Amino acid sequence: MGKRRISDIGRLAERVGHTFETPALLKLALTHASTHPGSKPNEDNERLEFLGDRVLGLAIAQLLSERFPQASEGELARWFNHLVRTETCAEAGQSWQLGDYILMSGGEAGSGGRRKKTILANACEAVLGAVFSDAGYDVARDVIWRTWEPYLAELKDAAPDAKSVLQEWAQGRQLPLPNYIEVAREGPDHAPRFTAEVHVAGIAPERGEGANKRAAEQAAALAMLLREGVWQAAAND
Repeated sequence: MGKRRISDIGRLAERVGHTFETPALLKLALTHASTHPGSKPNEDNERLEFLGDRVLGLAIAQLLSERFPQASEGELARWFNHLVRTETCAEAGQSWQLGDYILMSGGEAGSGGRRKKTILANACEAVLGAVFSDAGYDVARDVIWRTWEPYLAELKDAAPDAKSVLQEWAQGRQLPLPNYIEVAREGPDHAPRFTAEVHVAGIAPERGEGANKRAAEQAAALAMLLREGVWQAAAND
């Protein structure tokens, strides 16, 4: 991280909307794994990303439940997946100008890393994990609700995602909900590749790959929908 980025980290905190009691948490949230190849836990932002992903999910579920009391479970699930997907998290990070502050290797930065959706989304979740660690759930939830407010207007037009469609299809046939299993993780820590497998009782499983677990699960769900001839019908409803 250059001197300008270190000195301006307070401006990022202002955009996020939280003054850190422990600024080191924010700096850690901005430290991409490429900075320290083979880094140990707590030397990069991956643990905070893990935490932030869970905090985001809870806050968004609470927001949708309170804002749309008449919505069906299927609608809530579809909207939830839209709001926590990589693309939306990356947009949230961009609204904070997050790419300007991420600490990464020269090679990663030179290949456009500051604009990569996966890196921005992961760093966004790590920042949320840092806010939670610094001040607790209520403060983190308020940051999330303020930041994600503009995306609520998109929900009515949000296209059904593969996992939501597969879940609704299984429920419509009185089958157990789809179960997703991570079967492989390959590649370096700063650019992993995940393989996920989806299981629905009585149906042959399918696999999918992605840059993160969520993307791999979506790919697996899409593969099953296409194989079963479901996706085209669902997309045209």
